Amino acid sequence: RVAIIGSGSGAFAAAIQAAEAGARTTLIEAGTLGGTCVNVGCVPSKIMIQAAHAAHAQAASPFPGIASRPAQVNRAALVAQQQGRVDELRHAKYENVLNANPRINLVRGLARFKDSHTLMVKLPDGRETALHADRILIATGASPEIPPVPGLRESPYWTSAEALVAKELPRHLVIIGSSIVAVELGQAFLRLGSRVTLIARGKVLSRQDPDLGDALEQALKGEGMEILTHTQIRSVLHGDGMFQVETGAGIVSGERLLVAAGRRPNTANLNLEAIELQVDERGAIRVDDRLRTGVPDVYAAGDCTSLPQFVYVAAAAGTRAAINMTGGDAALDLTAMPEVIFTDPQGASVGLSQAQAQGKGIATASRTLNLDNVPRALANFDTRGFIKLVAEADSGRLLGAQIVAAQAGEAIQTMALAIRNGMTVDDLAAQLFPYLTMVEGLKLCAQTFRKDVKQLSCCAG
Repeated sequence: RVAIIGSGSGAFAAAIQAAEAGARTTLIEAGTLGGTCVNVGCVPSKIMIQAAHAAHAQAASPFPGIASRPAQVNRAALVAQQQGRVDELRHAKYENVLNANPRINLVRGLARFKDSHTLMVKLPDGRETALHADRILIATGASPEIPPVPGLRESPYWTSAEALVAKELPRHLVIIGSSIVAVELGQAFLRLGSRVTLIARGKVLSRQDPDLGDALEQALKGEGMEILTHTQIRSVLHGDGMFQVETGAGIVSGERLLVAAGRRPNTANLNLEAIELQVDERGAIRVDDRLRTGVPDVYAAGDCTSLPQFVYVAAAAGTRAAINMTGGDAALDLTAMPEVIFTDPQGASVGLSQAQAQGKGIATASRTLNLDNVPRALANFDTRGFIKLVAEADSGRLLGAQIVAAQAGEAIQTMALAIRNGMTVDDLAAQLFPYLTMVEGLKLCAQTFRKDVKQLSCCAG
């Protein structure tokens, strides 16, 4: 018998796998089925970003033969369409899957540990019931982290959940944080017509490769976003429909305030002390590559753990945890884990940066190709960004890649496969890539390890 706390992507992947292995599986969920991604994360945010891209394309054409004009944005209509698709996907990928699988049972309620094989579940009617299981998976996800700024918690701030369903566009949106969520939603609101000021405690995208953060900061500023870096927030005051954010650089005023300063694992109410399960300073559960927590028969997956907070990592972890909970042996290998930032241009990375590789004692060689050397970018009249490849100095074995470009998220998977399969820069340079695709830039960048691509003809093999 397997019990799973949560019902997001990691939890559902685990439940499906455990049921296929013959286990009687119980999902325990207190809120909306489906977790963060489909309800308040990946799906609605990417729909909003795509709508903003359409508005921007209409308002800022790079082609003089096509007249640019400001888009007429009906935010309420966009939200209705967005949430309709969210509902469709939740029904199709979660509710219908659950209803079609008789080996998975859903219990509505809040779970906490009594011991390593017993959960106490508080039901919606207030009653409490005990649930016993041979194996337990914690997949409770994470929630927006709210910094301890005086006055902030007392104000009607937004998190990404409220921002995504707001039916009116603020004239001026102030954003606290420089996370992926901050830059993605900040650019979306900017393109839909809001003035946007982003306040970063350090650099933009400080947890990502510095080259990515610098290039995307330049792109966002180029579109008109106001960005205050290395700026401390001292207090927040709200009154008369306006926020007053006091910073080390002065006061920033705006109609709405979005807090996008990272996410904190949802582990505080699980009574982990009862099973002596240790968490880190953020409350994240430490797991090994088999998703074991250190407490026998208790596993964890997804954003509540120390793993990277991406939905595809959560799903992969959930599947492998279920394999291991039902007698198998599966490891989660993140060596070639791609990351994508859905701004425009997109930012993407996989494997090691040059600094990370050198930190591991690996001698490296790297090349950076500006997009004015990529035919697709020239044809698009958009050469913002770069492609950077990192390789082992002696062997030429590919170690990592960082890309800022239109469709970088599509190109990065090619590099993930190249790294996974131990390819060298020469192997990559010798591959056939379709001409006038953005991914062709990977071949061109690989060629720069041996040649000057400026001296090559189009499609030079």
